[in-house]
Amino acid sequence: MAGNSFGQLFRITTAGESHGPGNVVIIDGVPPGLPLAVDDLLPDLARRRPGQSKIVTARDEKDAPEILSGVFEGRTTGTSIAILIRNEDQRSRDYSDIRDRYRPGHADYTFDAKYGFRDYRGGGRSSARETNVRVAAGAVAKKLLAELGVRVLGYVKQVGDLVADIEDPAAVTLEQVESNIVRCPDRAKAEKMIALIEKLRGEKDSIGGIAELVATGVPAGWGEPVFDKLKADLGKALFSLPAVLGVEYGVGFAVATARGSENNDPFVKDGDQIATRGNRHGGMLGGISSGMPIVLRCAIKPTSSLPQPQETVDRSGKQTTIATKGRHDPCLLPRFVPMGEAMVAITLADHWLRQRAQRGPIDRT
Repeated sequence: MAGNSFGQLFRITTAGESHGPGNVVIIDGVPPGLPLAVDDLLPDLARRRPGQSKIVTARDEKDAPEILSGVFEGRTTGTSIAILIRNEDQRSRDYSDIRDRYRPGHADYTFDAKYGFRDYRGGGRSSARETNVRVAAGAVAKKLLAELGVRVLGYVKQVGDLVADIEDPAAVTLEQVESNIVRCPDRAKAEKMIALIEKLRGEKDSIGGIAELVATGVPAGWGEPVFDKLKADLGKALFSLPAVLGVEYGVGFAVATARGSENNDPFVKDGDQIATRGNRHGGMLGGISSGMPIVLRCAIKPTSSLPQPQETVDRSGKQTTIATKGRHDPCLLPRFVPMGEAMVAITLADHWLRQRAQRGPIDRT
């Protein structure tokens, strides 16, 4: 297995490189009859695309998707959906002087160690350029989930030491997120985040942060014990994205200093439904959804591509320095948001299909 597929019943397989002709995704498992058109893919692709604002990479890619199969007369057929996004603004010459030198923080050395050969143009297969087709697949998953009343939304929670004040993650709206170029619903903090990112870009440096991802409307019961717990698959989905160094859900690492008596969320009756008072558990208990909002956070590292000199070695082990040319994000967070949403939506769509397969025809509840 080459590790290019994800999911079981809702399954995606991707191919493509940063500076190749394009990227493609094949999606299996989408039920027939779902209305789907290119226009459904465009909003999230526009949120991910480079060149969208002054605080992201200037690479000018329109990210125009082409649906090659699986849709007829505006509806899914139930067969494999293939989506292609062509690359248009590659500048491979920017990378010619690093073909034999390893960029700190990148996968150059590890790809060489694995394959003995690598595509040095922008990182090849390890580049975040590969995520554009994941976002396209995520848009399909979102549309499927919307039919069930499930919504997935992400936003920037933190940049550097600037932390947004979010009272209720489940109450954040898309309009709030998209009201500024850093995608932070706390507008006062957003202005400071933008100023910090611009400052660091001027210093030829970068900054990391945290993205929060929230899924609402997920019913209780999604997830599989033991190894396919919903939290495990969500963790794998998010860790598969470039630059993610940490994933937590609910209160996350704050449990390390909590007492059990204060950490547990009491169960209550909410109308006809069972719910909890509080959501420290982040919408999952025993790896199965509880019906409360699923709340996750991803720690995103600072962009490794820096135009300032850094120490490194070449393929022979000779000490040298490197300053990465090209066009790069001084902060990955604004463009990461739709990527994170996509992988959460893909995972949830997969687990909905698995739950339906288990309890569909003979469910008597």
